[in-house]
Amino acid sequence: MNDQQQDDSIVKPGKAENTPDLGPVAVMVSNRNDLDALRRQLDLGQDHVRNLFIGKLIVGNGLQKDLAVTGPIIGAPYAAMVLETLVAWGVRKIIFFGWCGAVSEKVKIGDIIVASGAVIDEGTSRHYNANGHDLAYPSGQILEETKKTFIENDLSFHEGLVWSTDAIYRETREKVEHFQQKGVLAVEMELSALFTVGSFRNVEVTGILVVSDEVATYKWRTGFKSKDFKKARRAAVKVISTLCRSI
Repeated sequence: MNDQQQDDSIVKPGKAENTPDLGPVAVMVSNRNDLDALRRQLDLGQDHVRNLFIGKLIVGNGLQKDLAVTGPIIGAPYAAMVLETLVAWGVRKIIFFGWCGAVSEKVKIGDIIVASGAVIDEGTSRHYNANGHDLAYPSGQILEETKKTFIENDLSFHEGLVWSTDAIYRETREKVEHFQQKGVLAVEMELSALFTVGSFRNVEVTGILVVSDEVATYKWRTGFKSKDFKKARRAAVKVISTLCRSI
């Protein structure tokens, strides 16, 4: 990215008088309960909580001063807004933790996916010089660190492509079949935009997803209350906590 690409926007993310100086690592979390679980796992107190758009930003202090967590995050435009703000405030490495629906029959509710790339089927990426590109990718270094942390913690995961869409109620049989043929593992809403914006802003982004439901058989199978899903989320929180400290 050159300076003109970064500076040609009229409205830019920035800092105000009371804006915190963030450390290099932040976790963007799609679900409020997972956000609270990660805050507890990272031992981030309630004393440094502030509003960020329509969500919360929890800033570490003491030994955790280089860390921040924020959420809930839903949808590509909002995810891009939050990422842009975090970068403007000092963050350089971002972990996204969210949920997804299985597209591949090899992936089941309660499985964990580390995204090696995301199909761009949302509108936000097109505003960040992604025209002509069908895929967005995480940063290589943080992706390898993510996989290494899962392996060292003996937690199994799938690695592969996900499909990022703006329209969760338009996951048609035709689309699911199409993305199955492309080898896509799951569908979600944010990662292609986060990877694209991260590349545009020269920061590292990785994505970790827990499978909450399935559309692989062209019928919707939900698992939001299943024990496997809840167990996987708890396990992912622990690994993400370790990853935050290692990077």
